[in-house]
Amino acid sequence: MPISTQYIKQQQHPNKYSKFHDYYPNNDNDDAAADSLSKSIYPIHQNFEFIHSEQKNYKPPSCVKEETPKNVKNGNVENLSDEEIISMVDRGEIQPHNLEVRLPNNFTRAVGIRRKLLARDLGKEHQRALHAQAVVAAAEKAATSGEDPASIPTVVPPPSDIDFNRSISNLPLDHYDYTKVLGACCENIIGYIPIPVGVAGPLLLDGKLVSIPMATTEGCLVASTHRGCKAITKSGGARSVILQNGMTRAPVCRFPSVVRAAELKSWIENQENFYQIASAFNSTSRFARLKSIKVVIAGRLVYLRFKSSTGDAMGMNMVSKGVEKALEVIGEYFPEMEVLSLSGNLCTDKKPSAINWLEGRGKSVVCEATISGDIVRDVLKTDIPSLVALNIDKNLIGSAMAGSIGGFNAHASNIVTALYMATGQDPAQNVESSNCITLMEPTNDGKDLYISVTMPSIEVGTVGGGTHLPAQAACLDLLKVRGANVERPGSNSEQLARVVAGAVMAGELSLMSALAAGHLVRSHLQHNRKADPKPQADTISMSHNLPHSD
Repeated sequence: MPISTQYIKQQQHPNKYSKFHDYYPNNDNDDAAADSLSKSIYPIHQNFEFIHSEQKNYKPPSCVKEETPKNVKNGNVENLSDEEIISMVDRGEIQPHNLEVRLPNNFTRAVGIRRKLLARDLGKEHQRALHAQAVVAAAEKAATSGEDPASIPTVVPPPSDIDFNRSISNLPLDHYDYTKVLGACCENIIGYIPIPVGVAGPLLLDGKLVSIPMATTEGCLVASTHRGCKAITKSGGARSVILQNGMTRAPVCRFPSVVRAAELKSWIENQENFYQIASAFNSTSRFARLKSIKVVIAGRLVYLRFKSSTGDAMGMNMVSKGVEKALEVIGEYFPEMEVLSLSGNLCTDKKPSAINWLEGRGKSVVCEATISGDIVRDVLKTDIPSLVALNIDKNLIGSAMAGSIGGFNAHASNIVTALYMATGQDPAQNVESSNCITLMEPTNDGKDLYISVTMPSIEVGTVGGGTHLPAQAACLDLLKVRGANVERPGSNSEQLARVVAGAVMAGELSLMSALAAGHLVRSHLQHNRKADPKPQADTISMSHNLPHSD
């Protein structure tokens, strides 16, 4: 039992704790020590005002159930001071997560009040923990020294070593449009995290120059990807293809017997029945178009993996809505079917899985390039045989020995996550989106290097999620893919997937070259281990020089 929990319990019921084992369950057999400690602890507790509190179940003041506010017209509290609003929270008249509802014209103020409540409650909880530690320390000392309990002085806890108000003040509050976040991206908002955004490239991809925005705190990542872009572009650019495009959702259903489960499988695989299901599915959206249903049976459980195109949206919500409608149709023919969950983990979302690696999810993309030998030598500072051999030993054999699923690459996840953070994607989907196999081989009689990345499950969208937030929308603008493509629905999200694959290939090429040449540690020491910089003046130059390898 944590010390703070012990302390709270002993405050509420000090007379109950008359045995040593009430504090230390591992010592229940030491009756002598128990009696000695119980005589010492109670006088100490009498010195604490918390011990005499009438409060039976402690909660921070802001963790109370909301009631209908009294004497407040329409629930709007904008004319009240911050202190008055905090008092209403403490009285149970406002719930902290509803502050924006009560302050509809000033979300920033609502966030600021929530920060004050959080800092206050964290401070109280921390002080209670310090009290508990001081009580236990004094009790242990009294029990071991044999002091007279009456002579034990008032226990004074040490001062808090954390200033929560100061800590929260380092989390930015102002200059942010919280109206775009509430109800869409985050709840119980207390601020936002500024993440540096760098740009790599331009990368010549499918005949067009692309500048790649990357949000990251890992030094060297942007510089390394930039070097890879330079090598690819100088060698004539990269080419990409999209092999398939479809978001998946797989509900799990239960049948009375495996016989009926198998009958469902046969029924769905009948083309006319599939068309009936697809018609219901497609009716839920202008862009959702059901492509297939994979049926997997385990005992009497049935997993139905629906795959659908979703326009320029990443499409999870769109597909889920369609699946619900499709299940209604299936239920008419199989009324005994019990839908256990809309997601049965065969989808598979935000978890490593062989099914995404083999059958794809989202966009399945292959990107390739031929790097001239001169560029390998002059820009990447290595040679073709060393790169090819290292790719086999590290990315292929090494990953196989690790039992990797979809991890036959050097650091695809680095680039995927940086691009996702910059463009408003779901960063947790980097788990499956980073599935990648990097291949290298000599070409043109060994004079040049052929490189490719195959990524079967890139999950991206240019509408929905965080893509509408101003900073993320700006990064999508840099890529010329923000929003939905009216003329060719889905082409913007496909282009973003191509950019992800191209950037990953650039990052793979550069990192593998650094490893082959033995430059990795040196580059990280240069870009990622600098001393804390001195404070800069208010006026900061916006000019920048991107890192080059020559």
